[in-house]
Amino acid sequence: MALITRRSQPHGSIPTSSMADVAFLLLVFFLVTTVFPKDRGLALVLPDGETPVSRGNVLHLLVRPVGLVEVRLGESANSQLVDTEAVDEIWRRAVAVNPFLIAAVKTSPEASYGRTIDVLDRLQAAGARRISLQALPN
Repeated sequence: MALITRRSQPHGSIPTSSMADVAFLLLVFFLVTTVFPKDRGLALVLPDGETPVSRGNVLHLLVRPVGLVEVRLGESANSQLVDTEAVDEIWRRAVAVNPFLIAAVKTSPEASYGRTIDVLDRLQAAGARRISLQALPN
């Protein structure tokens, strides 16, 4: 005859064998359901090759490392240093005189990336559609 013994206290434990499976399933769930924002970037339309441009139809905007923008119209030797906020008004006045104007944004290598983006944003807000980008040599 076999004796059956009873335990007086139940033995409590948490089964950890499936914890890794649950953690992996939660990780997969969150990766699949997460929506990542898409970077918009700069909305620029690039031409198909080089286009000859008259030097008188260019508004030169040189982004300097000190945070100012040097503005020069065409082949003129006269230039002025302005703040970034003045670029859109200068563009509007210049394009009212010459509707074939092109904005040539030239950036110094030491200038901050944000300053160049500010100049491009101001030009876009002013309605500039013909923009040339160039990095100045050291």
